Amino acid sequence: MTATQLTAPRRRAATDSPRSLSAVLTTFIGLGAVLMLAPFAWLVVATTHSTSEIFSSPPALLPGSHFWENFSGLFTSLQFGSALRNSVVVSLVYTGLGLVVCSAAGYAFAKFTFRGRNILFTVIIASLALPGQVTLVPLFKMMVELGWLNSYQGLILPNLALPFGIFLMRQSMHSVPDELIQAARMDGAGELRTFLQIVLPTMRPALAALSIFLFLAQWNDFVYPLIVQRTPEAYTLPVSLATLHGVQSTDYGQLLTGTLISVLPVLVLFLFLQRYFVAGLLAGSVKQ
Repeated sequence: MTATQLTAPRRRAATDSPRSLSAVLTTFIGLGAVLMLAPFAWLVVATTHSTSEIFSSPPALLPGSHFWENFSGLFTSLQFGSALRNSVVVSLVYTGLGLVVCSAAGYAFAKFTFRGRNILFTVIIASLALPGQVTLVPLFKMMVELGWLNSYQGLILPNLALPFGIFLMRQSMHSVPDELIQAARMDGAGELRTFLQIVLPTMRPALAALSIFLFLAQWNDFVYPLIVQRTPEAYTLPVSLATLHGVQSTDYGQLLTGTLISVLPVLVLFLFLQRYFVAGLLAGSVKQ
């Protein structure tokens, strides 16, 4: 038997080993995907059933015929349309303004040298350790004094300077070469033009990642809107859905239908921005 004949089985074994490992990893990933998608699939199915069918035993796993009942009842039993409009307006405006504020602050911390810069940035990072409940009472008193209860500005303006957003943009700005900014200044571009036309276009992955965080933070916020929005016409989606929980009974068909409606914009946003998401989180991990 020749040496070539002896080494052939070893080569086949070495080739089969990565293939078997890939098959095992693919199987585990597939199982994980099924486990993560199963609750969402059940949510979609549950919106087509009544409350009694949702809690039936065995549970209903196939779509029913109560979706339009739940959908129409959702908009007639409470002011769900107003809550949906409020959430869309507040979340979109908050995301747009938050991107401007956080990116401008991150640019200042990354590319400018001024007295107290490190101390101020340390205070911003330290504020990440504070739970949001600590600022609820002071914020509520400020909203009362400003007359901003039941208003869009009361929901949007207080949290625009998100500490995590400033940190993310500051780290991302480090990846912008200083030579590029200096060249723009030498060509006569002002700071605002340099920031808008030179720096921001290179920050698209980080801006996309930050927009997801900002939108989710505002879209899913429950406690703060519950405190500052005093009438049903001013409620956002989380607060409006919470009113479906009755003292004696709860219409879970309507509740799950409203939950599905509230989840869909988040899924659409992530599907459009998913290719930028990981790149945005990794931006600035390596300094130039």
